[in-house]
This record gives sequence, structure tokens and C-alpha cells, in this order.
Amino acid sequence: MPVKEIPVSCNKDCGGGCALTAYVENGRIQKITDSRNRPKYMHGCIKGYRMADALYHPQRLKKPLLLNGERGSGSFKEISWDYALDLLAKKLAYFKENDGPESVMRIGGSGSCRGALHNTATLPRRFLSLYGGYTETTGNFSSEASDFVKPYMFGTKYVGVDAKSLFDSKMIILWGTNPEESRMGSETEMVLSSLAAKGVPVITIDPRRTASQRRYNARWFPVLPGTDSALMLALLYTFIRDNTIDEDYINRYSSGFEGLKNYVTGVEDGTPKTPLWAEKICSLPAERIEELARLYMNAKPAALLPGLSVQRTMGGENTDRLGAVLQLATGNFGVPGGSPGCGQWNRIPSPRCGSMEVPLNPGVCKVPVYLWADAVLEGRAGGYPSDIRMLYNAGGNYLGQGSDSNKAATAFKKAEFVVSHEYFMTPTASFSDLILPVTTFLERNDIVFSDSDYIFYSAKAVEPAGEAKTDYEIFTSLSSRLGFEKAFTESRNEKQWLSYFLDNSEIEDKAAFMERGIYSPPGQRDTEVSAFIKDPGKNPLKTPTGKIEIQIEAFPSLGGTELPEAVIMETSNDYPLRLLTPHEKYRIHSQFDNIESFRKLTDRALWLNPKDAAQRGIENAETVRVTSRQGEILVTARVTENIAPGAVSLNQGSWVTWHKENQGGILGKETANPNGLTSTVPTKPSNGSRTHSTAVQVERVRKNK
Repeated sequence: MPVKEIPVSCNKDCGGGCALTAYVENGRIQKITDSRNRPKYMHGCIKGYRMADALYHPQRLKKPLLLNGERGSGSFKEISWDYALDLLAKKLAYFKENDGPESVMRIGGSGSCRGALHNTATLPRRFLSLYGGYTETTGNFSSEASDFVKPYMFGTKYVGVDAKSLFDSKMIILWGTNPEESRMGSETEMVLSSLAAKGVPVITIDPRRTASQRRYNARWFPVLPGTDSALMLALLYTFIRDNTIDEDYINRYSSGFEGLKNYVTGVEDGTPKTPLWAEKICSLPAERIEELARLYMNAKPAALLPGLSVQRTMGGENTDRLGAVLQLATGNFGVPGGSPGCGQWNRIPSPRCGSMEVPLNPGVCKVPVYLWADAVLEGRAGGYPSDIRMLYNAGGNYLGQGSDSNKAATAFKKAEFVVSHEYFMTPTASFSDLILPVTTFLERNDIVFSDSDYIFYSAKAVEPAGEAKTDYEIFTSLSSRLGFEKAFTESRNEKQWLSYFLDNSEIEDKAAFMERGIYSPPGQRDTEVSAFIKDPGKNPLKTPTGKIEIQIEAFPSLGGTELPEAVIMETSNDYPLRLLTPHEKYRIHSQFDNIESFRKLTDRALWLNPKDAAQRGIENAETVRVTSRQGEILVTARVTENIAPGAVSLNQGSWVTWHKENQGGILGKETANPNGLTSTVPTKPSNGSRTHSTAVQVERVRKNK
């Protein structure tokens, strides 16, 4: 049989889709490559190219599984789909009748979150809302501080930049972002590589010397995790001191700069935010801060591209705000080759396409996702008493991805019933009572959204493995058993839903879109802020002043600060080092950690500067104990100059296991997961992640212990 070329696109949470081609022969995928129809600068990644490794992995779950032992034991027995769905329907009905619909909490969602139909965030929300309500988990682990700020500061969440517009840049500043390993859109790496090859200077501001720093031959300015706001304020101080700011420009587009200026210069609190002041906090020498300020101010236009890492800290909301202020202060906001300077920098409106409606949740209980385990254990959700009895997990691995893994395990054990949609026995799946095997994106048809100006068609390349079903099929069968199938499906199957979405899209040639696998509108896609920049008087923002709000009056009542001040976690003698938890190039969050072809490539060591290692008598490659106020882990040390003194770094996303010789909450060396150390105390006012505000101690593991 001839080889078929089938358009596919990842709908996983890894930066926003790309156009791929699956080559299928005799019903089996032989390879996956970039599509011939992709734009010049769009490239996939190793995770997409080698998705067949997951598809055909011997550990794929192919039949429903029912717990046959203690949670976490991994002991399950195979059952039929009818038995599994009947059991699940009975459990849902029981909890709704006896404990109220809000006794069911929705978790998960990042497994396949970019699909128009097969979306592990949308589908359970729609299903549970139509069934009468549930306890919702709001926000996300990745970008909640940044997402929370956007409507207050800009009146919209769509504050981004088309990666291709960076070709006008005279300097790129990668602040806590590492696109060579953690993708922020499928064009970013190649655009930045092209710029660097043409001699455009690149700066990296990061606790680590990253792959991006090496690839783009960038100047490295090392700072401590969680201290970026101090450095940003010091840069702003130098701009004010040197009278290089066009305040007419700032006041035209923003409100509240005068108050921030008084804070920065010390008029408000008596403490000028000088480079020397910042040096004591972020560890970057004052002379290097002055150097950075000169480089930044003298390159126009400059694009400040922050990673989401800088807002996953205490006060991360203010770090996000200050990035935008710096771009305003340097005249780089809203100009070709510039950028907004704040998180989710490539988020621009996607082409218009239909999507599945999610009805309003009738339940009143909701909890920030960062606090999901606290809600289960404490019996409160969003200020309401809540007896959460059941956890419905579609596409999530919260046991390793949420903070404080020991607390998460306790929460899973407390719940009366846990169900997971999965295609591998993840740590979270092993703490479930019922596991339903689901398809990968290669085994179903879907439309895939991105954060840039593309949408993708991902065709079904092969038949599902074993008895795996799509998430949509599972919820359809459940809604039938519970009496609301018509409301859930609107009498549409997969093909009919996708046709409906395309009928409500801007795509004129639907057949060509499905054949090519990609659509992009002509011209450059503007953001909602673009019209405001062109004429702020005629196109005001949806904010109280109609401008960018530097000073946000609502924040103090919500637990934040009115001005974007420096909110920095203190270290102590017991926990003197600051922890960094980067994403791993060969995983999407925790996905693929069980697949040897990926796992052998991952970096599972704790990076430690030679100065910090010498103080502790630690040698390269030896096992060390890392402790925080929340817990401890065992891990292999890597002594390297590629991390700033005072900081340690351990990639997030590895699957959780506990130390075999001591099950008392110590994550073992096999795990190398920093969430054995992190806290569920969030940053305010967003209630977002603060994993990069974690203080730790590192010590040798002596044999007599």
C-alpha cells in the first residue's frame, strides 16, 4: 500500500501548535515531520516528531482499569467499558444526590487543551455544568499571575506580539525565557536564530546560562530566582536618573507613572531603587546593572520577551507589570520590533473559528487551581464550605505538577473516589480508583488553536490503540447514562462538530484547510492594544482611565500592591538558597517522562554553583539532600558555573516516586521532582504559582545517615 501523508498538529500545552505530517503505511505511522505547507519559520519539536514513541509504547493503557489495592500501589484490574461507565455514572449520581453536585471537583486539563473538540479543559466543564454543577478549579499553574494582571492593566488578555514582527528589532532581551528548551510558539526559535545570525544582539537575564544563551551567543546577566522585580526597578531608576525617559510618551499611553516614579526614586519610602540597592537583592553587580541599562536604552527598537518563569514568584504580578513599564519607559511598547514586555508575550487573537460552548457552572464553589489540594483537605472552596468527595481528572498529572507533592498525595487519598482519563499509568493515575484509556491526537480528528495567527487541522492518522476512546466519546456515553446526552452532544458526532466549527469560521476553503492542515489570515494579526497605540484618544482601552494602568487601585483590597513594587521572598540561615524549576526540553510538563527514548535525554540533576558546593563539601555527581519548609528530596548534584551563586536549579516534570528506604514523604533520587519542596501558599492577588520563591538547603548524603 502507498504511504499516506496525513496532516496532524499537537493539541498539547506546549506553546501553541505547529503543522506536522504523519507518514502512514499499512495503518502504522512510520515517521512524523514538519509539514510542507508550514510557513518558513515554523518548526515542530522533538516531542511532536517522536509522538509515535508514545503512541506505540508498550505501557499504553488500552482497557479501563479499576483499582485493586491501595491508592498509589499501581494495582489494577481490567474491566469492560460498560462496567466502567456504569460505575462512574452511579458514582456521579450518588454524590450529586447525597452530597450535592459541588462534591465533585474538576482537575486536570493540560493534557490536550488546544483542541476545538477534544479539549480536556472544555469537555469536563461542559459535561459537569450540564449535569448540575461542580467545584471548579480556576486559573492555571503556568501563567496565573500574568493572566490576572492583564485585564486590570490593559482591559484585555490579548497583549502580545507576532513573532515575525521581531525582524524589525535591534535588540532582543530574553528575560527568564529559554525558547530553545521551553517553546513559546512554533516560530520563535527560528526567528530568534535568524536574528542572531544577522548580528542582532541578544541578552539573557536568567539564573542559568541556558541553551538559548549559547545558541544566540547572548550576553548573560545572571540574577537570583524571584528577584527580577528589583532589577527591573533599578533599570527604571537609571532611566529616570539619566533623564532618558520621554514622560510625554508614557503619559500619553499610561496612567500612574508619577506615583511609580516617586516609589522608584525614594520619594515615597525613602529608599531609592538604585543599582546598589538591587545588587543586594538580585546579586547582579551594580556596574553590570548600569551596563544593562545602557544597552537597553541605546537599542531601539528593543523587544523584551519575558518567560512565564518570572511571574511564578511571590509578587509575580508586579514583575509582569514592570516588564510593560520598562517597554513604555524605553519607547518600545507598540512599535514594530518592540514588544509589550509582559508575560504570554506571543498571545495574539487567533483566526476566527467556532468552538464548543461551555455553559455557566450552576455551582457556587470554585477554588484557585494552585490551592486545589488545600480545598480538599480543609473542606473549603472559594470561601464556601465544601465537602469534596470525588475528583474528576481529565488530562492532568497533579501529583507531580502541582506544588507540595506530599500534600497532593494526601488529598488524593482523602477523596472518596478519583477518576482519570489517561493513556499511561502516571503517578496521578496510580492514585485513582478508575482509569479510562483515551486516545492521543494522532488517533482522532480535531481543529487545533494556537496563541498566534494560525489554526491547524489535525486528522486521524491511525485507529485507536486497543479499546481507547476519545474524551468526547466518554462524556457522550456518560451523558447518555445520566439522561442528558442530547444537551451535551447537540445531536452531533465528531465529524459534525468539526463541520459546525468550520461553518462558523473565517476559513472559506474548508477542504483546502483540511488537506493542508494549516490556515493563516492574510497580513499581520493585530492585538486589541494595536488600535489604542495608533490613536489612544479614539481607541481607549477598557480600563478606568482608558489607558494602560500602571497604578491599579483595586489591588490592595485583593491582597496586592497598588504600584508594582518589589515583593521579594526572604531566605534564612536554614534555607539560604533560591530554587529554580525550569521546564525540560524533552517533556511537555510531565508527559513522556516514562518513555525511555525521551527520559534518557532529560536533565535530572540539581545545578549548584561551585562556590555553594565548596561551602558544603559537595562534589559533582554525588547524591545530595535538598530540604525546604515543605519537604525534602534526594537528587544528584551537578556542580557548574552555569548557574548563579545562591541559586540552585532542578527541572520540573519528572514522575513522582518516594525514596524506597524511607517512605516518610521524601521524594527519591529516581524522581528528581522539585515539587517535593514547593509550597501551595500562592502569590497575591492572583492566587497563582510561586514556585520560584522557594528557599532551600542542600547537603551531602552521608552513609551513616
